[in-house]
Amino acid sequence: MNLKKIIDVAMGREKADLVLKGASVLNVFTEQLEHKDVAICDGMIAGLGLYDGVKEVDVSGKIIVPGFMDAHMHLESTLLTPAQFERGSLPRGTTAVMADPHEIANVAGAEGLDYIMRLCEDLDMHIYFNLPSCVPAAPLEESGETLEAEDLKPYYQHKNVLGLAEMMNSVGVCEGEEALLNKLADAKEFGGIIDGHAPFLGGKDLNAYVASGVRSDHECTDAQEALDKLARGQWIMVREGTAAKNLNALLPICKPPYCNRAMLCTDDRHPEDLLREGHLDAIIRKAVNKGVKPTHAIKMCTLNTATYFGLKDYGAIAPGYHADIVVLSDFIDFTVEQVYIDGKAVAKNGSVLNDNVKPIPDCEKVLRSFHMQPVKVEKLYLPIKERQRVIGLKKRELLTDEIIIQPTEHGLNNNGIDIDRDVLKAAVFERHHNTGHIGIGFISGYGIKRGAIATSVAHDSHNLIAVGCSDEDIAAAAEAVREMGGGMVVVDNGKVVESLPLPIAGLMSTLTIEEVEKRVDRLKEAASELGASADIDPFMTLSFVSLPVIPVIRLNGKGVINVNRQEIVEATF
Repeated sequence: MNLKKIIDVAMGREKADLVLKGASVLNVFTEQLEHKDVAICDGMIAGLGLYDGVKEVDVSGKIIVPGFMDAHMHLESTLLTPAQFERGSLPRGTTAVMADPHEIANVAGAEGLDYIMRLCEDLDMHIYFNLPSCVPAAPLEESGETLEAEDLKPYYQHKNVLGLAEMMNSVGVCEGEEALLNKLADAKEFGGIIDGHAPFLGGKDLNAYVASGVRSDHECTDAQEALDKLARGQWIMVREGTAAKNLNALLPICKPPYCNRAMLCTDDRHPEDLLREGHLDAIIRKAVNKGVKPTHAIKMCTLNTATYFGLKDYGAIAPGYHADIVVLSDFIDFTVEQVYIDGKAVAKNGSVLNDNVKPIPDCEKVLRSFHMQPVKVEKLYLPIKERQRVIGLKKRELLTDEIIIQPTEHGLNNNGIDIDRDVLKAAVFERHHNTGHIGIGFISGYGIKRGAIATSVAHDSHNLIAVGCSDEDIAAAAEAVREMGGGMVVVDNGKVVESLPLPIAGLMSTLTIEEVEKRVDRLKEAASELGASADIDPFMTLSFVSLPVIPVIRLNGKGVINVNRQEIVEATF
């Protein structure tokens, strides 16, 4: 930045590079709209007032706001390459995301981190990283790699690394586990932010967790939990993604005084939602429709996010701030009409202006990540006990219930599967180290009446998970994913009816966002034809069944896990 030039522009002694004229500008400091020109010089905002520019853009009748910033998300969970994610979210006003690359790190370790950072080079969007704190996510997990403190330490030198991502092992932190404390200490030493992930944590456990340096949480599912954590000094990330939708429950947090320490995030957002509903603009729109003031909703994904992450000179339309700007139609429809990053026009009328899509680089560990034997149906047999433990799915939530049932004669004769009672079999196949481990359990609330569904997106270790109405269909679905080297499939009567290959670590597609959207649509339609519940996303929900850090019980390659006790309650290999 040429300091002399920007001062001269601010003083009106020199023309600005660009002036946006005639709009109402949202002042996120006063929460007022000001009718001012916005003068831009060297990618920075020089001043607000009456200005002349070398280039002038008439935005009369529009509203100018800061660029939207996603406080917590996983690029891999969009199923897209970063360039394709940019194509879907940048025209919606998202100018920055805080990405946690723990999905690809669980598959490919440091090589996975290097790979996804490489994919983010030369994009218009600001993509910042918080280093994955829990690889594997929990002691009972079987991930592809392990990342210790010494593995992460060199990455703090990267210009786009802000800190340590969601510390999911709150139990380990509270117990003072040395490996976790080393990671926390390193993040503090480098001045990095430390994000949290601790559903239902309270009391002295919460005190200890926050005392360790964890400053945020995105797992709150009710307002009281959020208020309790906010009262202990944490910032609250209000999550509204494809799988977990917490906005309605957390609406009280979106109002003063609490909204001053709250942010918006998506965590996971699929292509069909990006293209049809939007990204952060969709959350803002929904929040405002629920009664949240537009100024508060916008601050929660602009100034607040920048402040929390220590991104100085971002998140506001003010002199000396980066010219990351969104031009909105109004505060009713919130249609994003233009987007600028560092003063450069990057999107207009729903489309990006620059094609940043490049060839996918090769990497053995990332692109050939499946190491397991073909799936055999006989491996899915599980003796049924008099008391059958079932994972109960909850509508539009990631939490589960532990259900104990007495099998009927029908269930006993069908390897525990009882379609009439909505009890289906699920299996998790370890796919990183060819161990042959298969965890087997039962699920209720999924809904399908025939066939099977499988995916290699299985948080966080991303082994292969399948659910179905017969051992034969489960085996067929799992084998189809293995043969693709990662992906999603729907099987009916032993045959694959729809599929989406995910060759990048078994997590991301090489297709365009539009093509992925079509394939996901067909997968969901096929799942619906099998009877999948309308109250869940059949793939997103299934992908979280294997994550043993969200209560109450989960299934991984070792068996059924009680999350609160971190114990295997049904060992199956």
